[in-house]
Amino acid sequence: MFSYEIEPDQVIRVILLLVIGLPLLGLLRTYIRKFITDKYSAHYAMLIAKTFFYVGFAILFVMILHELGFRLGPLLGAAGILGVAIGFASQTSVSNIISGFFLIGEKAFVVGDIITINNTTGVVLSIDTMSVKMRAFDNHMVRIPNEMMLKSQVTNITRYPIRRASIKLSVAYKEDLENVRKVIIDVVDKNMFALQEPACMIHFDSFASSSIDMNLRAWCQKEHFIDMVTSLNFEIKRRFDEEGIEIPYPHLSLYTGEKTRAFPISSGKDDTPEMFKTDEKKE
Repeated sequence: MFSYEIEPDQVIRVILLLVIGLPLLGLLRTYIRKFITDKYSAHYAMLIAKTFFYVGFAILFVMILHELGFRLGPLLGAAGILGVAIGFASQTSVSNIISGFFLIGEKAFVVGDIITINNTTGVVLSIDTMSVKMRAFDNHMVRIPNEMMLKSQVTNITRYPIRRASIKLSVAYKEDLENVRKVIIDVVDKNMFALQEPACMIHFDSFASSSIDMNLRAWCQKEHFIDMVTSLNFEIKRRFDEEGIEIPYPHLSLYTGEKTRAFPISSGKDDTPEMFKTDEKKE
């Protein structure tokens, strides 16, 4: 029967390796992460720090086995065979790891960017070896495998320093469009978040059933996007009210065929305008 005795000095050395090695790995990982973040970027720092920790932990584990008197040759041979079997069984994981390196090398997005993928929008928290983790705006954590990130269309919303907002506006057919345009431009020029360069643009969109639709396109610093859109909508509504510019709601008009005169609808009593009354009613 196989028996193996562990000497007290071996136990002491193993304990020292654990007590000194693990905290030292943690401190070095923190230092490496901070150093690379300052020099390069956060997602490089996260990947390199994790790689260093895992390699260091593997070396520490081998050192402990050596101190306990295990022969590493047969153990490494068994580990190799086991590794091949695990490799066949974990092809998806290997694909995600390789895709992770492509994502980091391509730099399509970094930690802190706001991205959209498959109708999910959020802030990138980490780019790991297996997946990308995002925090959605409803404060949900979303984990997306690296392979899916590589195969899908990803929109980086905050890649560039400025953003353009597109605000749809509708006015009644009776309004003077040139006056409407001047009012809107004046609102944008006075907005503290909107940029003067590039200048805002107002484009005709369509003749809708109840309104004339236009698009206002204005630029701002990316961190002021929500503030600009909100303040512009509030201020445009206020100025439209002051200028008497009508923002129509969907309605239906009936016509009798005489130019564009609306057909009157009675509410029950005889409130028909004089011009629409027949001779019999007039009598």
